[in-house]
Amino acid sequence: MDLRHLRHFVAVAEELHFSRAAVRLGIGQPPLSQSIQALEAELGARLFERTKRRVELTEPGQLLLNEAREILARAERAAVLTRRAARGEVGELRVGFTAAAPFLPVVPRIIDAYRRAHADVHLTLVELPSKQQLTALADHRLDVGFIREPRFVPDPAAYRFHDVVREPLLAVMRADHPLAARDVVPLAALRDEPFVFYPADFGTSTHEQVFALCAAAGFRPNVAQDAREAFTIIGLIAAGLGVSILPGQLRQVALEGVVYRPLDSADAFTTLQLAQRSGERSPLVRNFTDIVARIAPRIGN
Repeated sequence: MDLRHLRHFVAVAEELHFSRAAVRLGIGQPPLSQSIQALEAELGARLFERTKRRVELTEPGQLLLNEAREILARAERAAVLTRRAARGEVGELRVGFTAAAPFLPVVPRIIDAYRRAHADVHLTLVELPSKQQLTALADHRLDVGFIREPRFVPDPAAYRFHDVVREPLLAVMRADHPLAARDVVPLAALRDEPFVFYPADFGTSTHEQVFALCAAAGFRPNVAQDAREAFTIIGLIAAGLGVSILPGQLRQVALEGVVYRPLDSADAFTTLQLAQRSGERSPLVRNFTDIVARIAPRIGN
């Protein structure tokens, strides 16, 4: 018994007329009669009472009609879902992001555009530092991730990166700090300042970028206080524990007594990227990256 047999049976059961059922199915009446006979032989049950004047369902036939309709409907649903999955219209997409990424307007725009375009896809958002996102991508625990451009990637061929937006790295300090009076802070002026910053083992690309920036200016930041969250760093700066260098979008955290100042280095910038596995064939990922490319086609958005 296959779906073809069931479609033939349902057509005859609904039409109660072999000729009309054959026309509806687009086949000849003899093949239809043979199909019904084969189905009855396989099931060991007579499905129709046939006379010269009429065709009627038997009791087993009526029971099979209900089941056959459900089976055919489920088969059609399965086919539709499979086709939609192949187009990336259903399923689950796991998206990583850094803690500060949602403060960049482009990231909420991308997420909102994807949700509107693919409402039946379950979007799972996972907050992770950049390096941990790359590990999660490699382990297939994430599908894509918004990361800070890393200075070093252990296996560059394993990933593809799309630049989403570039932003400045800013000096962050208390409003009463002597350097806060300047419009632009010389990077070298932070040489002897205590820093509030991410621990080296936390996995943020910002840590690598800031330490490389300071090294180019001839010093290593004196980290007096570790903190794993940008908001904690800013709060501790407000408490007088030191200064920091953070991505520009965090100036939206308008904490009383804290100011953000540009640095005098042309290299004081950071790039948010979308990372994915190389050779990724998932239609879910393809649809997401298409939206990213449309909304953020080049640096500067």
